[in-house]
Amino acid sequence: MPEKKWKIKDLLSVAVDYLRQKEIENPRLTAEVLLAHGLKLERIGLYLNFDKPLTKKEVSDFRALIQRRIGHEPLQYITGKQEFWSLDFEVNSKVLVPRPETEVLLEHAIALAKTIPVSSGESLRVLDMCTGSGIVSVVAAREIEDARVWATDISEDALKVARRNADAHKVSGKIEFLQGDLWAPITNLRFDLILSNPPYVSTSEYPDLPPEVRDHEPKIALDGKEEGLHCIKEIIKYAPDFMDSGGWLMIEMSPGQTGTVMTMMDEMNAYTGIKRVKDYSRLYRVVMARKV
Repeated sequence: MPEKKWKIKDLLSVAVDYLRQKEIENPRLTAEVLLAHGLKLERIGLYLNFDKPLTKKEVSDFRALIQRRIGHEPLQYITGKQEFWSLDFEVNSKVLVPRPETEVLLEHAIALAKTIPVSSGESLRVLDMCTGSGIVSVVAAREIEDARVWATDISEDALKVARRNADAHKVSGKIEFLQGDLWAPITNLRFDLILSNPPYVSTSEYPDLPPEVRDHEPKIALDGKEEGLHCIKEIIKYAPDFMDSGGWLMIEMSPGQTGTVMTMMDEMNAYTGIKRVKDYSRLYRVVMARKV
């Protein structure tokens, strides 16, 4: 009996049913993205070639991709990319998958940058602490005119990804990447704008994270220890030492942490204009403040 010749439409149909049985979120989208990735097509290309027979290797490769997703590996790690700010960014298991909430941080940072006075001929000095895949640094370098950006991360593997993303989006000349924990790699530098999306998951919450996050994304980029505030406390404590008067600090965090962080800032007497910003789900996500 001749072996079954799979066509794109038939393979997609079977894959969608299988993913649904395994309770994988968005089974149709997942199947389409993985098959398009395997065939090196855009998703629209699947529909333009719906009746195209596939080779035995193409079918086998697709099944391997499906099995990775069944194991709860994030779709973005399988394809190696994630869209953010309408740009494609490289991602892998050494960096977090970019979340849309971080666009809120950048939207407000870009608007704020226009209000910060800079001496003639000088660059606006921006620090992106805990840069990860480099999305904040890259977008800031693209969108903030005359910005000079410093990007730090404790993970050299993460910085390699960030550098490649900066190269891909042609902003490497505006960004300096430094390896080290929080303030450690910063010496004798002062900034007009400090941005950070640090680890902020509490140790007690970590075991309850979705398996895609808990078992595949880098723990070092997620675990904020204690109540998720370890890194955030260090950032707000020392940020004034690295800003001139009038400089701004903006931190992304869990909605439930924003009130506590605002209180911490207020008690330091080093900040003014303290406020929090909501994300697209109408949850408080970013706390920002200006150095006195």
